Amino acid sequence: MAKLPCPYVVEDCLGVMKLLSDGTVLRSTPPPFPAGADYDDGRVEWKDAVYDTRHNLGVRMYRPHNNKPDNKQQLPVLVYFHGGGFVFGSYSWPKNHAGCLRLAAELPAIVLSFDYRLAPEHRLPAAMDDAASALHWVAARISSGSADPWLPAETTQIFLGGQSSGATLAHHLLLLDKKKIKIKIAGYILLMPPFLSEKVTQSELDAPDAAFLSRAASDRYFRLMMPAGADKDHPLVNPFGAGSPSLDTAHVGRMLVVAAECDMVRDKDVEYAERLRAMGKDVELAVFAGQEHAFFATRPFSPAADDLLALIKRFLRA
Repeated sequence: MAKLPCPYVVEDCLGVMKLLSDGTVLRSTPPPFPAGADYDDGRVEWKDAVYDTRHNLGVRMYRPHNNKPDNKQQLPVLVYFHGGGFVFGSYSWPKNHAGCLRLAAELPAIVLSFDYRLAPEHRLPAAMDDAASALHWVAARISSGSADPWLPAETTQIFLGGQSSGATLAHHLLLLDKKKIKIKIAGYILLMPPFLSEKVTQSELDAPDAAFLSRAASDRYFRLMMPAGADKDHPLVNPFGAGSPSLDTAHVGRMLVVAAECDMVRDKDVEYAERLRAMGKDVELAVFAGQEHAFFATRPFSPAADDLLALIKRFLRA
């Protein structure tokens, strides 16, 4: 009897997720990408909770230490989703954790950082379903009337946001019927959403092979995360594809779209903001010069990250 060949790597995502020829998925443990600095200086307290028991999905909740039950200041709530091409990442990764500590301390805000199911074990739209479940969980906690110091019932300012694939999730949440969820969203913060289309943009053509998000890496994530037979005009990745829901009637409130100059999806991000503006939506666009994709996750203590936090702070207070 012939000996079966040993499984070999067919897809490698930055070394943190590998798909083998027999279908086995290997994920990096412990989490990679050290934060590079200890930002947990005591200004923020945080705890973990489970928001979806069926899939054992968690949320890490952050609040400034001065936001105690006897403090009458109402802080905004930022519902936040990490990036990772829908194939890797977690709120527990050091750099994601550091970024959320900064958001909570420096905005200041209550930050809820949600995990979601990952591909290829769980292809899209699984992550979109999880994001909707996360929003239902937030709405239920706020409307329950319980004395929850982390999510008080009188919360009035709720923002949805995320970085990279997490920003794509925030986009899909704006399409939900908020009346059914019984939650009012004040605005959206989309950091470099990796929107795609079959028509190649100039920023894609200009992207070097060594970029953090190269065309080769993007195609790899696409193969792993999408349903079989999908192309890049699928509504899951192209908000203006032929089959995509219309955004004309979507309630956006206020929106901040952040693009990076050296990002292959820059042109798609700029197009997204400009087309929403043309629909009469209140959209602010900021393009960060000299920056690559997901710079807030890869370098959460950089000058560019400082500028991004200042921008988000102004947006929340507008």
